[in-house]
Amino acid sequence: MCERAELLQAFDALLQPERFRDYGPNGLQVEGRAQVDKIVSGVTASRALIDAAIVARADAIFVHHGLFWRGQDGRVTGWMKQRLALLLAHDINLFAYHLPLDAHPELGNNAQLGLKLGLLAQSRFGEQDLGWLGQRADGLSFESPQALAAHITKALNRSVVLLDEGHRSIQKIAWCTGAAQSYFEDAIAAGADAFITGEISEPQAHYARECGVAYLVCGHHASERYGAPAAAAHVAAQLGLAHEFIDIDNPA
Repeated sequence: MCERAELLQAFDALLQPERFRDYGPNGLQVEGRAQVDKIVSGVTASRALIDAAIVARADAIFVHHGLFWRGQDGRVTGWMKQRLALLLAHDINLFAYHLPLDAHPELGNNAQLGLKLGLLAQSRFGEQDLGWLGQRADGLSFESPQALAAHITKALNRSVVLLDEGHRSIQKIAWCTGAAQSYFEDAIAAGADAFITGEISEPQAHYARECGVAYLVCGHHASERYGAPAAAAHVAAQLGLAHEFIDIDNPA
């Protein structure tokens, strides 16, 4: 068991949120009980995750997507009221780290996705260095974009959307989890043969067909399933706390 303040300090020391310009507040978003014995981690602070954390008797929830984002109107109604009411009624702390969790060099979403896919990062690119560039950890290339898509599908157990049906080999691979479609042109400039992310917007389909760089979409949730449990498990072990990852499926 530890104090809430000690847990917050441990998360902040690990993820260093002060280094990032982000879209919402990082750290403790909802204050619950002062003493914490068990952490539940998940991707998004949805009502389903909060309900599951209550059943799991969690004292704290750790997520990548919290409740509060820049541009919200601030009213506590509807889904926001329902989620907050559950957290407050059960005295559960909510911790959320967005870009800091994407960026962590070992436990973050990009690092963990690379590990899951057998990719070795060699450099970073794009705004706030959130894009990663590397190659297969075994040094080999993929014989085609289709071979890379099949590899991702098997590793993530998730169908992949592939733009660019060329048959050239893929050596340099860029990736950035979540909604990172705006990093595609930076990936091209960095010399990537393929770019892996969670989503695609209309312009990127045309860019992929025209520029000769494969664009692979594996799902926002699917690409960001690995950072939260890795970081939460690390801090839980450090402080002697129980930890459980609860994956709430999301097709997006």
